[in-house]
Amino acid sequence: MKKGILLSLIAGIMLIVSACSNNAIEPDSQFGNKMQFFNVTDQNGDKFSQKDMKGKVYIADFIFTNCETVCPPMTYNMSTVIDELEKDGVKDYSVISFSVDPKNDTPKKLKDYVKQYNVPPNKWTLLTNYDFKFIKQYAEDNFKSIVAPPPKGSTQVTHGTSFYLIDQNGKIVKSYSGQDAGDKKFPKSEIVADVKTLVEEGPIED
Repeated sequence: MKKGILLSLIAGIMLIVSACSNNAIEPDSQFGNKMQFFNVTDQNGDKFSQKDMKGKVYIADFIFTNCETVCPPMTYNMSTVIDELEKDGVKDYSVISFSVDPKNDTPKKLKDYVKQYNVPPNKWTLLTNYDFKFIKQYAEDNFKSIVAPPPKGSTQVTHGTSFYLIDQNGKIVKSYSGQDAGDKKFPKSEIVADVKTLVEEGPIED
């Protein structure tokens, strides 16, 4: 009898805790940090800062337009996520891509680059007009990701290939493989489901 009462009490407490928390998505152990401030330029030549992200769920990545290897599949994969979210009628989300080659990636180049993927123009923001030192440090400090200059004689910047989920308050929640690589497969369904969850349930609680 006592055991039954105890089990009922534990179950009740768990229900209360669950009801008081909307953390259906647990942040990866390496994340949970809020993005640091930035104030740069988007593909339309307009100023864009971390404050402009407030209130929307974002998926972020790092790319550059002259990339010959990982960026084309990553960018295509990101476009399929947008296609799926649009098909499902999801509203309060967007995508943000940081150029890791800001010296060469002008706003016009970025605008022409993203046009190839036929996604709604208001759903994808591509950023530039900062120096290499800034993006190298920003990627490392915020996303725990590497950005390294091209080897001698090359134009190819080394950078991470992950996608990152960011909540409505600018908190980095988790990362995903941005392409198929070895045993890791691009998890489109998981990304779409997580974006929907954050849009519906709100930001991760502190």
